[in-house]
Amino acid sequence: MSVDAQTVKRIGRLARIRIEENEVEKYQGELNAILGFIEQLGEVDVAGVVPMTSVTPMALRRREDKVTDGGYPERIVANAPLTEDNFFMVPKVIE
Repeated sequence: MSVDAQTVKRIGRLARIRIEENEVEKYQGELNAILGFIEQLGEVDVAGVVPMTSVTPMALRRREDKVTDGGYPERIVANAPLTEDNFFMVPKVIE
């Protein structure tokens, strides 16, 4: 697949990047090089390769999935302009 000058201008417009007429050929070459590299990646045999999320092996830290109230409601509502019984109070917006 190769990119022509018209496609470069369209990509620039879609990306909201101003591409001057004298820059079109340069971007065309760069985009074609990128697409060529992607085509090379498509030729690599990845059968039997396990998908990875990182190049280094790691495991996510997990915590127990339990519901808590936080244990400090007074601190949570401390900076609120108006509270009642540790709940935020807001003005009514719907009649």
